[in-house]
Amino acid sequence: MDGVSLSSTKTWISRDYSRCSGCRRCEIACSLHHEGVIWPEASRVRVFMLVPGAEVPHLCAQCDDYPCVKSCPFEALSVDDKTGAVIVDREKCTACGICINACPGRIPHLHPRDGYVLICDLCGGDPQCVKVCQEGKWDALRLVREMPQTWQLYTTKLYARTPEDITRDLVKILFGEASEGMI
Repeated sequence: MDGVSLSSTKTWISRDYSRCSGCRRCEIACSLHHEGVIWPEASRVRVFMLVPGAEVPHLCAQCDDYPCVKSCPFEALSVDDKTGAVIVDREKCTACGICINACPGRIPHLHPRDGYVLICDLCGGDPQCVKVCQEGKWDALRLVREMPQTWQLYTTKLYARTPEDITRDLVKILFGEASEGMI
């Protein structure tokens, strides 16, 4: 990896879109953890419902090549050596949006009040969104921990897609031929 290295276990969140109920507890848990209030707009995970019945939890996929980190001209983004999460330095971030455009899933977004980019930081390795999803028994979000020698065999970039692309595939699975023209 050019400029990005991990020395420990990579932690990431896998998602099963067909299991998401759209309850949005993940957004609430995230905003409570990071902002201290229920504020879904400031959550690092967002649930998109572009087609009724097809909810898509959208959060950082921790691409193996970290295009957002590499694109930042201000070195405001880095990779947590322990988890592999992208870490945002609020003081260095200018909200220029280059990282948003570099992300294949357009996942980063700007804090609604404070003007810096929001990217899932995995809550330091204990993602609150996964906890509430597991507590609710939806299991749409699951924590995966992989050792360095195994995680390089797989790519998490498959999850770094736009909500529109993900929804298109999901409605085909959920509604079959009836999905034509839904999105």
